[in-house]
Amino acid sequence: MSDSIEKIKCLIIGSGPAGYTAAIYAARANMNPVLYQGTQPGGQLTTTNEVENFPGYPEGVTGPEMMVQLQEQAKRFGTDIRDGWATKVDFSGDVHKVWINDTKELHCETVIISTGASAKYLGLPSEQHYLNMGGGVSACAVCDGFFYRNQEVVIVGAGDSACEEAHYLAKMCKKVTMLVRSEQFRASKIMEARVRKTENIEILMHTETDEVLGDGQVVTGVRVIDRATGEKKEIPATGFFVAIGHKPNTDIFKEYITLDETGYIINEPGTSKTNVPGVFVAGDAADHVYRQAITAAGTGCMAALDAERYLAAKEH
Repeated sequence: MSDSIEKIKCLIIGSGPAGYTAAIYAARANMNPVLYQGTQPGGQLTTTNEVENFPGYPEGVTGPEMMVQLQEQAKRFGTDIRDGWATKVDFSGDVHKVWINDTKELHCETVIISTGASAKYLGLPSEQHYLNMGGGVSACAVCDGFFYRNQEVVIVGAGDSACEEAHYLAKMCKKVTMLVRSEQFRASKIMEARVRKTENIEILMHTETDEVLGDGQVVTGVRVIDRATGEKKEIPATGFFVAIGHKPNTDIFKEYITLDETGYIINEPGTSKTNVPGVFVAGDAADHVYRQAITAAGTGCMAALDAERYLAAKEH
């Protein structure tokens, strides 16, 4: 067995902006980082057609293109980028053990977790079709709202973030229709009051999505169903926003790493440190507030610097 164990100085799990930025910094610090790309190489940004809010791209850039550029930059400084994903960890001892694809065992001096979070979707085939086409389905109003200026959109959700996103969309869209499944909001009273006060937000209670409508390329409307009466109706819209939450990809760490009740990793405030010395977190696996490419990249830098300092302290 021992023949197949690989010793690694700095392991990075995940390949979004957080993972690649950590890799760039770690590689430049001679930490010989190994990065496993995970089940979605490039992370959530690969589902985003246009990224226009990342500094340094005056013309904008597509999400996949940006991830390729980050990958090339990490490679240029010597990051070992590999296919595969972490399936099990053991952080109980001094050596951090990680298994890749259930078979390969790694013994790591430091680990940077940048596994991100996955947006929750309704799971309708029509929703997934237009999401994959980049034709009008989005899980991030801050990322994509700009493309729907002066248009009519629909947003699904009842929590604080749904209210926040509806309010954000209302500032640029002609009309926002908000679909709430139950009799009441899950959001705080203050957030609910804010959307109710906004003139161009129409709220439909006990209403759920039956189908996302379109011409095959782009969204043209949403068919909804009143859960009380069973009545269906169509709402014209060019954008369909899903704000029913995110699930952090942290299940494999829960035995060792402190998580909040939703599964986000709890880091030491102002650092990337977790409760396990030598294990750090970057990006959306710990961030349920901002969830932007630029903030993820910033924490990737922090994690690499924290890991470097951890290794330096151990050597003395």
